[in-house]
Amino acid sequence: MIHIKDLREYIRSLADIGELREIEVEVDWNLELSAVIRRCYDLKAPAPLFNKVKDIENGFRVLGGSAGVSRQKGLLFSRIAISLGLSPHAGAHEIINILASSISKKGIPAKTVNTGVCQENIMTGQDVDLMRFPSPFIHQRDGGRYINTWGTIIVQTPDRSWTNWSITRIMLLDKNRMTGLVVPLQHVGIIHQMWKEQNKPMPFALAVGCEPAVPFFSAMHLPEFVDEADVLGAHFGEPIDIVPCKTVDLKVPATCEIVIEGTVSHTETVSEGPMGEFAGYTGDARPQPIFNVSAITYRNNPILPVVVAGVPVEDTHTCCGTVMAAMVLAELWKHGFPAASCFCLYESALHWLVVTVSRPSHSQESTKNLAHMAKEIIFRSKAGLDIPKVILLDDDIDPSNVNEVVWAFATRCHPDTDSHFYRHESTLPLIHYLTMAEKKDTSSTKVVYNGLLPGFDRSEISSFKHSFPIEIQEKVVSNWKRYGFSD
Repeated sequence: MIHIKDLREYIRSLADIGELREIEVEVDWNLELSAVIRRCYDLKAPAPLFNKVKDIENGFRVLGGSAGVSRQKGLLFSRIAISLGLSPHAGAHEIINILASSISKKGIPAKTVNTGVCQENIMTGQDVDLMRFPSPFIHQRDGGRYINTWGTIIVQTPDRSWTNWSITRIMLLDKNRMTGLVVPLQHVGIIHQMWKEQNKPMPFALAVGCEPAVPFFSAMHLPEFVDEADVLGAHFGEPIDIVPCKTVDLKVPATCEIVIEGTVSHTETVSEGPMGEFAGYTGDARPQPIFNVSAITYRNNPILPVVVAGVPVEDTHTCCGTVMAAMVLAELWKHGFPAASCFCLYESALHWLVVTVSRPSHSQESTKNLAHMAKEIIFRSKAGLDIPKVILLDDDIDPSNVNEVVWAFATRCHPDTDSHFYRHESTLPLIHYLTMAEKKDTSSTKVVYNGLLPGFDRSEISSFKHSFPIEIQEKVVSNWKRYGFSD
């Protein structure tokens, strides 16, 4: 496993495999920059690194598509894999299963160092100016410019017993104020409530442009009082370096590009949003707390990573979907469920979690029991909060292959007997189809589709893999170019 320890090393790794495109043409932060990133998602093009942004001082850069998927053969998940220390050729099954194994390991706490490159430049007091950075106006209906779409917000409980890393969108207000989502059910919202109960603002640090694994672990649905930094350390078998902030009593990854420090108000709110979100729609504007900024530190020639959330597949889907699937798989294993693998299909905007099951032939009744068992484990887990629809399939299906999943779902799930609905389940309010009442209550109906076939015989499948003897398959593959086809 290769632990890439800063964003610039990661960018060099992408360039080495043809997954980076440096753009020297000046682009406008107002919609043009994000439109380029959006089109890169659609074409599965290399990650764009913008070296010149209109009205922004030279050297301040933007990276898009940090965790996008690739169109190169054998490198579909390469940016995800490299971020997590794996070979760029790793597939979804390897990535998810290794990550699920890391989650169950004993944590390795971060190591505090005295200084870090994230503090090469320091702005405090009247010198603080958020407008110096190339924060984009992303979608034409957004409520403002978003300085954070990929960075990690770091907060701590008042008694200092729990440090939480998470990702939340944050919108600029002016040179020293921001606002962002603080969802009550999420950990940042839970900790913010603790500070409100003490009638105090919540100190925060926003670490932007961290080493590439940090966003994945920041997106994890870990239990309360488990530090994401510890789990990241367990994954790599070594601690991440962190450095003390300048104006708040928090610590941030030492190699990140930009750090914004301050407090989240416990009394003041302002309208945040709307913003185009991961489900593929523009959400609503709502009152959110004000983030008052006391300091900004940054590397020389800083790089601001940007995610253009929306219709799949973009970085939100690859990051959150990967870690959600790993978290669920770890939970299923812990409870003895016979899961072979899990995957949140990126193309479903994280609405479909596919679980494949290893099992012998089973009766109709036992498949129903497995469906109910999956429901109890998944929807009661922290990761299950964000998952509205689960599809159970036999392990002849690759859960990351959308074509296989669509075929199996369409042909193996009876619309009446295999659809199991569970009402009044906790839910993420950002899901687009929810009613206003459901969004307010953060409660809705969820479903498990049971595609497990009783008495299933794989020889019944009519396909290249299942309908021909292995020697015929090997002969056809080896002769493919002789037939006149390309790879």
